[in-house]
Amino acid sequence: MATTSSPSVSFDETDTRHDEMHRTIEQWLADLADDVSDARASKQFQAWLDVQSQFHDYSHRNTLLITLQCPEATKVAGYRTWQEVFDRYVQEGESAIWIWAPIITTQCPECGNAPSYHENSECEYDETPPEEWSEGLVGFKPAPVFDISQTEGEPLPKLDTAATGEPDTLVDDLTHIASDLGVTIRIVDPDEWRHGEAKGVCQSRSVQDLTPLVEVKDRPNRADLASTIIHEYAHAILHFDITDATERAKREVEAEAVAYVVGRYLGLDTSGSAFYLAAWQGEETDVLQERLGRISGTAEEILSTLDAV
Repeated sequence: MATTSSPSVSFDETDTRHDEMHRTIEQWLADLADDVSDARASKQFQAWLDVQSQFHDYSHRNTLLITLQCPEATKVAGYRTWQEVFDRYVQEGESAIWIWAPIITTQCPECGNAPSYHENSECEYDETPPEEWSEGLVGFKPAPVFDISQTEGEPLPKLDTAATGEPDTLVDDLTHIASDLGVTIRIVDPDEWRHGEAKGVCQSRSVQDLTPLVEVKDRPNRADLASTIIHEYAHAILHFDITDATERAKREVEAEAVAYVVGRYLGLDTSGSAFYLAAWQGEETDVLQERLGRISGTAEEILSTLDAV
């Protein structure tokens, strides 16, 4: 019986294809950096930024406390701030996120205590009366805050970050490669979604196989769903088990850059990533170049795994 052999691919051809992919990814990341600069200068972004500036900039310690209590938190404010500044209201039954709020009051120039504590201390400072003392930090007290996902009311300005296009079977293909990437994935019905405004999360281990568990909120826009899956896969590959809250913004830049590159390579319009990255980069505009190797390596890993399907 005659047999036919499938065409083989030489190592040289494989290496050439890999080099071409790498060069393409680097060029696209350079394009993305330019797009982010344009996004930051747009009126839409400036309007969004005006609202964000009204949210308090929390200390490293409070950021850790917020992340520990509500890992999906994105925008946090006090009960009255939500009402008076943003015209939103904390939903009934929501549990507060507790942080440490500074206590600012007049304090003794010598011992640093507030007048009430100064009176009971051994400090003998009496050069000026308490009413002439300057204000300063005298301590901290527990204070409740709430994430936007715990509130309802007037919507805040949003940036158009969604991917678009015709993904065909991409969502199914991405779901099928989860185990090859060492990830467990769940596409969750919107009625069962418990992660607020987040489109996807990667925050716990699957009880079945202890791999990173990615959960994404199902939605009609399959291109954006696919992009979210890629974003969360990047988190699972690059960031799972990293708890340093100060690195959060850079991790988001890495994950979204991977989603941009992979989505674009697969024919999706991922230009909305520029707004997403502009929101997370802040003043650190060179993160894309700093993390180029990590971003391109992760993108290539996901694309190579998809190619093998």
